[in-house]
Amino acid sequence: MPGSFANRVAIVTGAGAPDGIGAAVARQLVGQGARVVLGATSERIHDRAAELGDGAVGVVSDLTTETGADVLVRAALDRWGRVDILVNNAGMTSVATGWDADGDVAALSLAQWDAAISRNLTTAFLMCRAVVPVMTAAGYGRIVSVGSTTGTVNAMPGQSGYTAAKAALVGFSKALALEVVGNGVTVNIVAPGYVSTGSQLEFEATAAAAGPIGRSGTPDEIASCVTFLADESASFVTGAVLVADGGHGLPETWPRP
Repeated sequence: MPGSFANRVAIVTGAGAPDGIGAAVARQLVGQGARVVLGATSERIHDRAAELGDGAVGVVSDLTTETGADVLVRAALDRWGRVDILVNNAGMTSVATGWDADGDVAALSLAQWDAAISRNLTTAFLMCRAVVPVMTAAGYGRIVSVGSTTGTVNAMPGQSGYTAAKAALVGFSKALALEVVGNGVTVNIVAPGYVSTGSQLEFEATAAAAGPIGRSGTPDEIASCVTFLADESASFVTGAVLVADGGHGLPETWPRP
């Protein structure tokens, strides 16, 4: 509903790509009245904020560091005095650090493993740790993390680090949900399947086209799932995983025999 996020302040991480999920979430939130702090690892985040007008500010920050999350939270508090919504979208790839390593477990270095866990799991932990005190003090908050069907309902060979991190994000979110449920804060996950972003690989698009719905999802479709869970009306939903994959994970075989 138009205006349903009026007077709410949100932080959206991983929002630098113009055709990505983070930017789509930010557009929907601002379009419904929210003010948004956008985080990314490169200067292009300022372009995303400028596109959204006075209701948005871009902040360059490395969320794999101890202080990176605090920078985003402080930007929201200094400008608008509150943080109502956190969308953890950072992960998988970034302009600054590139892609997660692609390799079988036996060939994966500890540094490659650590990098994947840090980018896809630790970033969410650090952001949650930074915003939870603010939200619990206010008695209200919505935390939505963008996970993946990878690690939640299926897996991909050669991507053990990413798969493990996204699986762990589910467990982390469930535990956090129990810790803060008595303070008016909900914690949920949206787990997208194949999504047509600028970082989608050719084999992913091909696999999506062969699935039940016959296409990839759009960033706006995933953003709509995020904004549903971020809304005040979703107050009875916490510790949940909303899978958005066009039914790709449903069939035992496909196409129909």
